[in-house]
Amino acid sequence: MAAPIRIEGLTKIFGPRQQEALRMLDGGATKEEVLKKPRATVGIYDVSFDVEEGEVFVVMGLSGSGKSTLVRCLNRLIQPTRGSILIRDENVVEMDEEALRELRLHRVSMVFQQFGLFPHLSVRENVSYGLKVRGVSRQERMEKADAMLESVGLGEWATSRVGELSGGMQQRVGLARALATDPDILLMDEPFSALDPLIRREMQDELTELHDELSKTIVFITHDLDEALQIGDRIAVMKDGIVHQIGTPEEILRTPSTDYVAEFVDGVNPWGVINAEHVMDEPDAILYLSEGPRTALRKMSVAQLSSILVVDRGRKLRGILTADAAAEALENGDTDIGPYVEDLEGVGADVTLEELVPMGALSQHPLPVVSEDNRLMGVVVRASILDGLTSQHGQSRRTEEPAANGIGAEAK
Repeated sequence: MAAPIRIEGLTKIFGPRQQEALRMLDGGATKEEVLKKPRATVGIYDVSFDVEEGEVFVVMGLSGSGKSTLVRCLNRLIQPTRGSILIRDENVVEMDEEALRELRLHRVSMVFQQFGLFPHLSVRENVSYGLKVRGVSRQERMEKADAMLESVGLGEWATSRVGELSGGMQQRVGLARALATDPDILLMDEPFSALDPLIRREMQDELTELHDELSKTIVFITHDLDEALQIGDRIAVMKDGIVHQIGTPEEILRTPSTDYVAEFVDGVNPWGVINAEHVMDEPDAILYLSEGPRTALRKMSVAQLSSILVVDRGRKLRGILTADAAAEALENGDTDIGPYVEDLEGVGADVTLEELVPMGALSQHPLPVVSEDNRLMGVVVRASILDGLTSQHGQSRRTEEPAANGIGAEAK
């Protein structure tokens, strides 16, 4: 199945003499050189990546990096100079006005930084506006708008004017409006940057919850690294119109591919990004519930353990058996270890280092990492937690791979 979004060689040059600017860039000129000679501004240059189904793909960069230009090219609010944008295998760059209108009405919605709401309309009417343009009956669009308002916690504000709402509430209205048309793809251009820090964090959490519920494919633009790390499945780091690296939050933090990315992430606290799955190890030994105390003691002896995790035949965690308990069972002539197994709760693979540290400090045993259905995935020991902290914090390692894209000399 093709990726819902596929971008290949996407370039946008602003100003006159764009073709001359392209020839210079292709020949190795820098953004600054192009600005001096043909007096053209490079928005983005030779950007290529795919966005997977149901993914939150974050494009991150400082002001002037090209991230907003990029997202506006995706629905052709800005006309690209070169390259292709495939949405469900249809090239947006080649669409006529009718096809483009259909794309914006039915398949791709956008949430803007400044909300873009109509002050003379009620909250409900704002949310239903896209459905009205589509030609949906009033009753149906009102019902849909009310359902979307409930999903963002604003059901009781449906008849209010948007001016009566706080900034965070207005952004929720914008999000509800974008979702009301049930688009395949959601484009979000720095939607939370105008909000106060506390409200911004609440909106980030709310977006994560909505994404888990609705599984929309999202392209999210931000200049905030912490925001990118919190909500992104993958992150593209941009500077001067080029993509320097694409990777998971873990990859961006631990193995920055250029000096710029390394500087960007330097000093970032990894506690809320690196999780149990990243630092877990294979257990030295496990014991099946059907096995006896003699086998348990032998496995612990070979692995030099004082206790062993117990699982059933489906590898679901059942608890932990200590050497003393196994010896007691053997002395009592019991072959069933079940009564001697102590309860031990596993931790989810997405539990962060911030949560693991106090758990590890309080636990006398390694922390078992389990899947949603309680299958044992691995174990986290105290040393692994410390390694997860020290391997990144203040010690980012730049890889020797080239940037994902480059402008002229910067790409060499």
